[in-house]
Amino acid sequence: MKDILLIGDGGHSKSVIDILEQEGQFKIAGIVGFDKSIGSNVLGYQVIGDDSDIASLSKIYKYAIIAVGQIHSPEKRIKIFSFLMKLGFVLPSIISPRSYVSKHAIIGSGSIIMHDAIVNANAVIGDNCIINSKALIEHDSIIHNHCHISTSATINGNVIVGEGSFIGSGAVTNNSIVINKNSFIKAGVLVK
Repeated sequence: MKDILLIGDGGHSKSVIDILEQEGQFKIAGIVGFDKSIGSNVLGYQVIGDDSDIASLSKIYKYAIIAVGQIHSPEKRIKIFSFLMKLGFVLPSIISPRSYVSKHAIIGSGSIIMHDAIVNANAVIGDNCIINSKALIEHDSIIHNHCHISTSATINGNVIVGEGSFIGSGAVTNNSIVINKNSFIKAGVLVK
């Protein structure tokens, strides 16, 4: 197994840890979190540094995954993603073994497909996206970079979700619509 660094020590990191443990492709080498968290543990994995240590850690570790969530704004995840790429980290796509991803779908760098999510045929997921637990991305839909599709959200066929968008839990889109860049869709709504 290859060593991987987790960037983020909050609630979302726990879900990422669970998927990495089940996927079995990577061994968690440590977590980069807040300065006050250094030396503490998240589900048994040590916080080994903060943001100021990432550059030096890039000389030791090749792989990293962003374990910071996204609700109000994608800015923090975008900033971290750009910084990690500039340092030469490889950000693999992480796919829960409890999800279904069509062999005809494309998943971008640093994106995570969480438990029980479905990504159907000819769907495209951009870089640095969260496809959260039980989300459905239907055929021919495009989720642009830095999006978070929340728990149990449904993106129906031929939908384009603009970069940096957040789709709330349980939201449902009509087919063949375009959701503008940096949109914030509340939980439980129908998007027409």
